[in-house]
Formats: sequence, structure tokens, C-alpha cells
Amino acid sequence: MAERSVLVTGGAGGLGGAAVAAFVEAGWRVVVPEREARPGSEPAAGVLRLVADLSDPAGATRAVEAAAGDPAAPLRAMVNLVGGYASEGLVHETPIEVFERMLTVNLRPTYLVTQAALPHLVAAGGGAVVCVSARAAVAPFAGAAGYVTAKAGVLAFANAVAVEYRPRNVRCNTVLPSVIDTPANRAAQPDADHSRWVAPAEIASVIRFLASEESAPTSGATVPVYGRA
Repeated sequence: MAERSVLVTGGAGGLGGAAVAAFVEAGWRVVVPEREARPGSEPAAGVLRLVADLSDPAGATRAVEAAAGDPAAPLRAMVNLVGGYASEGLVHETPIEVFERMLTVNLRPTYLVTQAALPHLVAAGGGAVVCVSARAAVAPFAGAAGYVTAKAGVLAFANAVAVEYRPRNVRCNTVLPSVIDTPANRAAQPDADHSRWVAPAEIASVIRFLASEESAPTSGATVPVYGRA
């Protein structure tokens, strides 16, 4: 039986699936909220899936309560993987609605779920929050100001959590992927050198490490996971 739980948002995505597998392999109870039920969402050993809208405070709270609902396996970590990308054009070409959509998709769920999870992590005696930003947060590129701003916001928010909750034994660290080698990214960039991209399983192992007691001395870290991209 698992002795600790982790909440993984975005667990149905390319990186999310690898993260869920890494935690299950390490013996965690894994809770995966999804916006809607989908094929493959059936119960699996070590994994609890539920439908919740993480952009809504009530949905975020429901997901966290499910993750913290097993007294034998208290919530000890949460991983923020929910996000999305859009190519928006230059700033003067980007409608405010498109810009704000990137904040809603990337930053709002990270804030709401972390906000709901922190009291449970504190009550459990401590734990870890892992956020996923992007290399673009520290090395922007043209044509995606909303995405860049949102991912920079995720990084800044994670650093704020690290400072505020260090005295309460809750750590918060951030990973910054470059281009992740997923089927969707390969389809979008068929002519790229995919061998230089970073595999989801490679990032997942870093996330699992940052969520575990193996990284107990580490909080407020920004970890590049670029592969050779």
C-alpha cells in the first residue's frame, strides 16, 4: 500500500503520463484530475482519476481534497503540469483576449491548485510543490508574448511559494523544459532534429526527485531540463 500521495495536474498529457508512471513506479498514490473523462481514464493500480476544472476554485479544491483524502497516504507532493502554448504573433498583433488566455491556461490553475494544497502539505508535516515553467521564461522568443509572460509568472509564483513556506517545511521548485519530445510537438515541427529534444521520461525523473525526500535540502531551485535543444 502507498504511504504518500501526490497530485499531478495535466497528468493526461505527454509529460503528464510519464510523470504519473514515474510516481507509480516509486510507490506513490497518484491522483490525476482531468477536465473531462477520456479513454484510458479507467482506474489503474496506484492511480485515482477524477473530473475537475482546475481553472475554477471549487474544482481545484475538489481535486486537492481527493488527493488528501486517504489518511494512510497523506498528501506530500503536488506537481503543476497543466498548461498550453499558442503562437500569437508580435505584441502589437496580439489581441488582449489571446494574451489573457495564456495566463488563464498556464498560471491560473497553478495558483489555484497550489493554494488549495498548501494547507494539507503543512498539516502533513511538510512536502513539496513542483511547477513546470519553460525555457522561454528566461530566454524568450518572438511571437509568443502571452506564453512567455505566463511561464515567467509560473516561475515567479513558485519562487514566492518557496520563500513563504520554507518555515513550514514545504519546498517549491521549478523545472524549465525546452522542447519536449511528444507526438504533438513532432507533428508541429516535422523537420526539426527530434534527437535534440528532451524525452518526457527524462523530465519526469527530475520531477519525481524534486517531489521526494531525496531533494529535501532544495527549495527555490530553477532546474533546466533542455536535453540538447
